[in-house]
Amino acid sequence: MADAILRGADIILTMDDGRNRLTGVDIHISGGVISAIGAYLDVPGAAVLNVAGCVVTPGLVNTHHHLYQTLTRAVPGGQDALLFGWLQTLYPIWSRFGPEEMFISAQVGLAELALSGCTLTSDHLYLYPNGSRLDDTIAAAGEVGLRFHPTRGAMSIGESDGGLPPDALVEKEAAILEDSIRVIDAFHDPKAGAMVRVGVAPCSPFSVSRDLMRDAAILARDKGVMMHTHLAENDEDIAYSLEKFGCRPGQYAEDLGWTGDDVWHAHCVKLDGQEIDLFAKSGTGVAHCPCSNCRLGSGIAPVRQMRDAGVKVGLGVDGSASNDIGNLIGEARQTMLLQRVKNGADAMSADEALWIATRGGAQVLGRDDCGQIAVGQRADIAIWDTRGIESAGSWDPAALVLAGPSKVRDLFVEGRRIVADGRMVTIDMGAIIAKQNTLAKRLAAHV
Repeated sequence: MADAILRGADIILTMDDGRNRLTGVDIHISGGVISAIGAYLDVPGAAVLNVAGCVVTPGLVNTHHHLYQTLTRAVPGGQDALLFGWLQTLYPIWSRFGPEEMFISAQVGLAELALSGCTLTSDHLYLYPNGSRLDDTIAAAGEVGLRFHPTRGAMSIGESDGGLPPDALVEKEAAILEDSIRVIDAFHDPKAGAMVRVGVAPCSPFSVSRDLMRDAAILARDKGVMMHTHLAENDEDIAYSLEKFGCRPGQYAEDLGWTGDDVWHAHCVKLDGQEIDLFAKSGTGVAHCPCSNCRLGSGIAPVRQMRDAGVKVGLGVDGSASNDIGNLIGEARQTMLLQRVKNGADAMSADEALWIATRGGAQVLGRDDCGQIAVGQRADIAIWDTRGIESAGSWDPAALVLAGPSKVRDLFVEGRRIVADGRMVTIDMGAIIAKQNTLAKRLAAHV
């Protein structure tokens, strides 16, 4: 991989342990890592990229997504529904997906993330109709060039057994565990700098059995991979847990082995104080999805209380059927605003919101090699041009979530330039968007 030097940045927000802000220094990228940071670095043969007028940050980290949902944005009938009604509107549409829909929708979602500054994303794929496999999204990420943490999701309890999803979309639990082993063995890379890591992710307490939750945890720990699911997303979710399990979601998770530093839960909007303490003490992470929570009317997650208690918190765009937009820098801004609405104007700074979007997300995904700009860290770097209208008049260009661009100028992943001058360079965006729209129209024609 060719060496590169990033030269002339107005400011570098490192998100390192000291939250240092650097000026007047270059960044040398070599072999996929940040090899040096210093003034006027001179490396024979290294390509020099002028980043004057720009703010440089670590790449953002997305801790929760459903990439396949980029094919079902703004679906009528699901636009104004709560979580359960929204799902019941969309399940029949998703049941018509196949490998092509999974691949193209993933490419679109990954490119959208990249343009918003994201270098590392997880994905929660929990349905596999018509021959679809997790392999489809992994192939898409390989072409786009993002660092990827897909999770082998699953649903096993259909409507006939009291679950929410239609029976046609659920799988036998033995087959779920077998395929989880297959994809871990085929794709998971535990080494530092890994481009693909695989997790185990039963969809939710209302779509899988206790046995599958317990067996999935045993499998994940035997294989040394992380675990992910939805938890405590809204009032319906809490009511379901109390009715079916006789306990709150936090206790349900703990009883089945779903707490620990190898676990992260999506949403957690309705965690109470006892559950927050449990997550803090056990090292359990949370993927906070503010825009999706707003769209579905789920509420405002207690992020301030989580952070104060020591819970690991990262950001997630969630699926594009419940958010419609996959812009991670936008999630950072929304996180800050909602915590201020809930707790006061001093509840969260712009800097803290950006820290959650970078270092926080890396911690949640167990990536101590990502999320900060420091020598030895992976060269996952976002470059934000602050000379445009979004930052015009700003007294603090580093306050990106207050007055900054919503798209990056350049993006490096593992030292490879994925976005250059605001455009994807790894894939043909025009062709992919055209294919995506064709597939969406075909799905809509059969509703």
